[in-house]
Amino acid sequence: MMELLIACVASYLIGSIPNGLILGKGIWGVDLRKHGSNNIGATNAWRIIGKKAGVSIFLLDMVKGVIGAGLGIFYAGSPLAGVLCGILAVIGHSWSIFLGFKGGKSVSTGLGVLMMLMPKVAFIVFLVWLAVVFVTQYVSLGSIIGAALVPVLAYIFSMPMEYFVFGVLAAVFIIYRHKANIDRLLHGRENKIKSAR
Repeated sequence: MMELLIACVASYLIGSIPNGLILGKGIWGVDLRKHGSNNIGATNAWRIIGKKAGVSIFLLDMVKGVIGAGLGIFYAGSPLAGVLCGILAVIGHSWSIFLGFKGGKSVSTGLGVLMMLMPKVAFIVFLVWLAVVFVTQYVSLGSIIGAALVPVLAYIFSMPMEYFVFGVLAAVFIIYRHKANIDRLLHGRENKIKSAR
């Protein structure tokens, strides 16, 4: 029980690490909270600072999810613990203790959790996300479609029930976090992905 508690707290704190803020200010001298969408996530970094910043922040945010779920599985010792710790990493990213309980939309961190729990599903979701973004130039649309696919693929591949439940919760959470994007997509006002350089 103590192992699970430690893993849960650690997962939340790891998820809370504001990579976009740290890298943006520390390497490129840009506070992403003051530019573009004011989000410290990879998409805003890609638009405001450039491709290197966007990819770097995407990967680091994804690693937070991998570590969070991994702590649950390997330290606390069960798939259910992996789901719980993965969820806490996602919550940490969205409501970071280091940012006054504000944060990103958790797509990258959620993908990291998915990679640890269901790598086959994560691979397919990532390919679908990539294809949608490439064709439409809308990152938000790719994220929404990718999130919606997770529980469907978890069911198709007969994943453990706790992983299927995670897929449902993650899909609902990420789609909800994109509600403003959905409104802009429906009204033709959503920004397409463009890199500063």
